[in-house]
Amino acid sequence: MPYPKGHKLKVRNKIVESAAKAFRTNGIHDVSVPFIMKGAGLTHGGFYSHFDNKEQLVAEACQYATSDTIALLQSIADQELQNPKINTVIDYYLSPYHRDKTEMGCILPALSSEISRSSEEVRQVFTHELERMIAFISNLAEIDLSKGSALFSTMVGSLVLARSVHDLERSDSLLSAGKQYAKALVMT
Repeated sequence: MPYPKGHKLKVRNKIVESAAKAFRTNGIHDVSVPFIMKGAGLTHGGFYSHFDNKEQLVAEACQYATSDTIALLQSIADQELQNPKINTVIDYYLSPYHRDKTEMGCILPALSSEISRSSEEVRQVFTHELERMIAFISNLAEIDLSKGSALFSTMVGSLVLARSVHDLERSDSLLSAGKQYAKALVMT
């Protein structure tokens, strides 16, 4: 009996979602195809009927996760009625919740250190997704792309460092300093 129409696409989407979660949490190189497939509730034997290789999956997971993050940040901004929407996004992005929930967080800081050693295809997709995120942040803040690049770089750098230190108090202070500087950057 054949699968219903759209079944293969649904399975592929489950794999991409599983990969995005795994890459956000563990990076690219520490995540195996069998681990991703298990996270999708599938056996690893079917992977190659959906993807040519792991690099293709990394590229699609970056696209999926960036879209997911932009949608989340937009919904957070849309709930703000009084303060500048960008401040609400900065507060969320540089929050202990976002720092600690890596499996749901922005994939760009999670993979930045590994991307330079990835294939040209993955680096192109990552660059495109970074540009998409900078455009989103710039539009939300009503600033030009140059300033938006500096703002998002500040946000990513603060988050990466906050996730890297073992001292929770120091981590919180990095988030706080990042928030303060990011908001000041928007105002100048």
